[in-house]
Amino acid sequence: MPLKKKPVTGMKDILPREMAVRNYCIGLIRSTYEQFGFSSIETPVVEHIENLQSKQGGENEKLIFKVLKRGEKLDLSGPTTEDAVTDSGLRYDLTLPLSRYYAAHAAELPSPFKAIQIGSVFRADRPQRGRYRQFTQCDIDILGDPSYLSEIDLILATTKVLDRLDFHHFTIRINDRRLLRDTAEKAGFKEGDLEKVFIILDKMDKIGLDGVRAELLEQYPEEVVEAYLSSFAARGEELTEAETAQMAQVGSPLAEIIRTVREAKQADFNIVYDPTLVRGMGYYTGPIFEISMDEFGGSVGGGGRYDEMIGKFTGQPTPAVGFSIGFERIIMLLLERGFEVDGGSEKVAFLVEKKLPAEKLGGIFCEAMRLRSEGKTVDIAQMKKNRKFQKEQLAAEGYTDIREVFAD
Repeated sequence: MPLKKKPVTGMKDILPREMAVRNYCIGLIRSTYEQFGFSSIETPVVEHIENLQSKQGGENEKLIFKVLKRGEKLDLSGPTTEDAVTDSGLRYDLTLPLSRYYAAHAAELPSPFKAIQIGSVFRADRPQRGRYRQFTQCDIDILGDPSYLSEIDLILATTKVLDRLDFHHFTIRINDRRLLRDTAEKAGFKEGDLEKVFIILDKMDKIGLDGVRAELLEQYPEEVVEAYLSSFAARGEELTEAETAQMAQVGSPLAEIIRTVREAKQADFNIVYDPTLVRGMGYYTGPIFEISMDEFGGSVGGGGRYDEMIGKFTGQPTPAVGFSIGFERIIMLLLERGFEVDGGSEKVAFLVEKKLPAEKLGGIFCEAMRLRSEGKTVDIAQMKKNRKFQKEQLAAEGYTDIREVFAD
C-alpha cells in the first residue's frame, strides 16, 4: 500500500508563495514589537500534562493532543486509563508555557518583562475556515506590571502591526471580567451560576440577544434574565455615566485605557467598551479584549489580564497581561487579497546545457558566487528541453535576468 500523500486532517502543507508571506509577516511583526521594547523567547511545544489540565485553559483543555509515556514508564500490560499512560501533551496556547517559563526564570529576566513568542500550537479541534489543528500563534505579554499602562502598550503595539499589514477600519472590543461578574451578580445570578451564564453570553455574536435570552430562560428566572439583558440593550459606542461609575466601583481602568488609546493611536481603528465580551479562557482576571474585523466576519485576535496564573507555579501573585494576533487568519486574508511579498534583491538564473564542460561550469559557479556577494539571488539549473516553459516558470518566480549557457 502506498504511503499517504495528504497531511493529517486539520493540518496543512505550506507552499512557497504562502511561506514567503508568512516569513514576511513574522519579520514585520517581530520588528514592530521590538520597537515597543519586547524581546523574543521560545518555549517547548511539549508541556507537562498536569500544567495543561490545570483548569486554566477553558474549553481548550478538552482538545489536548496527549503524548504517551516512553520506555519503561509506559505500561500497557493490563487494564489502564488514558491519564495513566500519558505524562505530557502538545501545548494548546502560548500563555500557559510562558507562565511556567517566567516562574522558572524570573530572577534572570528584567521586571517588568516584555515577551514576544511566535510558535506552533495544537488543538484537536474541528477544522474550518481559518482554523487548523496545528497553527501559529503570535503573542506579546507583559509580566510583572500591575498597572494599566501594559494594556495600553499591548493595544497600541498590536494595532500598529495591523496597520503595517494594511488592515484598517477594525475594532478593538474591550471589557473587564470584574465588570462581567458585577453586572451578573447585580441582576440576581448566584456565584455558582456565573460561568454558565458567561458561556451563554459568549454566544451573543452567533445567536444574538434573543438567542441568549432564550437559552438563559431555560435555566434561570425571567426577572433575573431580563434585568441582566437590559444592561446590554441599545447602548452606543461611548461610555455612559453609569458605566463609568461601575468601572470606578469595581476598580476597572477601562475608561482610562479607552481614552488614552484613542488619543495616542496612529492606526485606523476604533476601541469600544463591549459589556458582552467574555473570552472563554478561565485564567482571565481583569481587562479582556478582542479584534473584530468586518473583512473576516469575526475575531482575529484577543487577550487580557491573567494575574493569577503565574502564582499557580510560584505561590506568589504576579501581574501579567497579553495580546495574541490571529496569525493564521491574518495570513488567510492577505492571501485572499492577492498579497505578494516584494521580490527584494535582483534575481539571476543560469540555465546550463547538460554537456557543458567542467571548466566552463566552474566559471559559472564562480560568477554566481560573485553575484551573490553583491546581494543578488542566483539560481543555477540544468537546461530542460522545453526552455520556453522553464524560463516562464523562472520569470513567474521573479527572475528578471535569465542567462542561457551552451557548451559551444
